[in-house]
Amino acid sequence: MPDLLNRPFGRHGKVHDITPASAGWRYVGFALHRLRAGGRVAESLGDREAILVMVEGKAAMTGDGQDWGVLGERMDVFEKTPPHCLYLPPGSTWEAVAETDCTLAVCTAPGTGGHPARRIGPDGIALTERGKGTNTRHINNIAMEAEDYCDSLLVTEVFTPAGHWSSYPSHRHDEDDYPRITYLEETYYHRLNPATGFGVQRVYTDDRTLDETMAVQDGDVVCVPRGHHPCGAPYGFEMYYLNVMAGPLRKWRFVPAPEVEWIMQRDA
Repeated sequence: MPDLLNRPFGRHGKVHDITPASAGWRYVGFALHRLRAGGRVAESLGDREAILVMVEGKAAMTGDGQDWGVLGERMDVFEKTPPHCLYLPPGSTWEAVAETDCTLAVCTAPGTGGHPARRIGPDGIALTERGKGTNTRHINNIAMEAEDYCDSLLVTEVFTPAGHWSSYPSHRHDEDDYPRITYLEETYYHRLNPATGFGVQRVYTDDRTLDETMAVQDGDVVCVPRGHHPCGAPYGFEMYYLNVMAGPLRKWRFVPAPEVEWIMQRDA
């Protein structure tokens, strides 16, 4: 099985490049570009759709034959302001030219061409609270099930306060049995504040044939091919992650881990 924990392989340029082949699955792709001001990146999507997320900084964007102007506003992801994003259908080419130092995430999945290119956010994205107590976190929904922007992709940002848990109570979405559960592969792009900190993510199945607990650093990506996948932010370190999910059906249905099901029932 490919490694679940992916460290960035540089500080500038393309620092992550997770493909279905490298991850050992079928749907989700995730790449990350860290560009200096004036830097440029251009790519073709082939048969995949994409959401480009301006994590930090500003860039002039063209895609699918259109000039989208300058995308981006927040200079630090922990400002928590809504992101500027661009959806592109399969067959598109795109280019980004950095106006400032910037971090650009490229989220991809198989596409059918059922949706046109469009800007996503910052309008229409509002930071919302989820959970209770030390399970409270804050969400920027970019393109979840309620947003009919995509063929396959589900994309969201999550901010987890220091000392809190997230993607918790533990749950899985690794079977194609809708409406009980859906099969969705998932990546987590992690950031920490302060950046010198660490977070924890565990990925495990009910039978423990997969059971890995990872100390994630600022800039790491964790792949979740199956199983439950909670995250913890230690006291003193705030955690951000950008989630990308995709599977055969664009719906998010999950089953809780048996040991935490009572928590979900209590907090419902």
